[in-house]
Amino acid sequence: MRLWVAIKIAIHDRSSTAGAVLGVVAIIFLVGQQLSVFFGLLNLMSVLPDHSNADVWIMSKNIRNSDSGNLISGAYIDRVIGISEVEWIEPLLIGSALFRRGDGSFEPVRVIGLRRPRIAGGPWSFHSSDEKVLLDLEAVVVDKLDLSKLGHPSLDEIGEIGEKRVRIGAIATGARGFQGTLLFAPLEKVREISKTPPGRYSALLVKLDEKSDKESVIKKIKDILPNCSVFSSQELSSLSRKYYITNTGIGGSFLFSTSIAIMIGVVIITLTMYTSVLSRKKDFALIRAIGGRKRDIFIIVVGEVFFITFIGIFVGFLLLSTLLSYTVNSQIPSYLPLKVAPLLALGAFIVSLIGSLFALKVALATDPASVFH
Repeated sequence: MRLWVAIKIAIHDRSSTAGAVLGVVAIIFLVGQQLSVFFGLLNLMSVLPDHSNADVWIMSKNIRNSDSGNLISGAYIDRVIGISEVEWIEPLLIGSALFRRGDGSFEPVRVIGLRRPRIAGGPWSFHSSDEKVLLDLEAVVVDKLDLSKLGHPSLDEIGEIGEKRVRIGAIATGARGFQGTLLFAPLEKVREISKTPPGRYSALLVKLDEKSDKESVIKKIKDILPNCSVFSSQELSSLSRKYYITNTGIGGSFLFSTSIAIMIGVVIITLTMYTSVLSRKKDFALIRAIGGRKRDIFIIVVGEVFFITFIGIFVGFLLLSTLLSYTVNSQIPSYLPLKVAPLLALGAFIVSLIGSLFALKVALATDPASVFH
């Protein structure tokens, strides 16, 4: 009965309800949008470790992220392949160069060299063609969303990277990097482009047997290669994300913008709920005068808050899902994990309750005798 009264109050007081709903929608939509961009950027920060299909990464000593590090010796391959739990080990070479666009201008790119025929660590999802094109020495693979940066080259178009002839062999999806445009190419071609000496690599990717103990194998590799950094793919991914969050100001920027969005929602909810309670003060006094308890008033006000919050969450997620559907394949890095949605909804409920505390205090303090004045 008390909850039904709360719903009737919310429906009858349309202006205040609409204002409070707007506050909840602001929290869901604005915070959700900020979080989607944040998680989208996180994916770019660790794109190579996350999609390498390798269990272990071997890089130079004291690296701070997956995009930086010195070259290491290819002789380490023979040392690691002797470990019984190792299924395969493949080198990776990362270089920087300039891509010559069709209009003669240049675009800086990062070229990822993969050894044939396994092509481990290469692109994982394709819009046109597939990874087999990298068996051709001159072929490169570029992400669909990076084509505009390169002057919109077409499939099989001949281009130039670092004064070396290349051909757009395939177009990938989801293969974008945080530091710039990624192009995947055969290791030999990247060695030519980056002028890297023979037998030197940026990283070694290791695939372990499914039954092996990853931690014990990593310890073995560390003992064999004391002058290298050895990480699981998950560890390297976390290390890269932590580095960029703490060293680029992204973490602080998103924390600030998210806090502002929450504050806006709290202010809107507080003002509208307070206005609603003031307009209903005589009604609450009447409920108290006919025997209603403070607990009844509490349930009515909180029930109204829950009803308003539920509507706001529904509308907010509807708007947010529409936005995400339009930005999922755009230049905006947008991604919201499913597990974040219930946490965002719970946060909206908590913020709504906080915003209604002042109104709740006023409602509970209503003097039942005031109805007779």
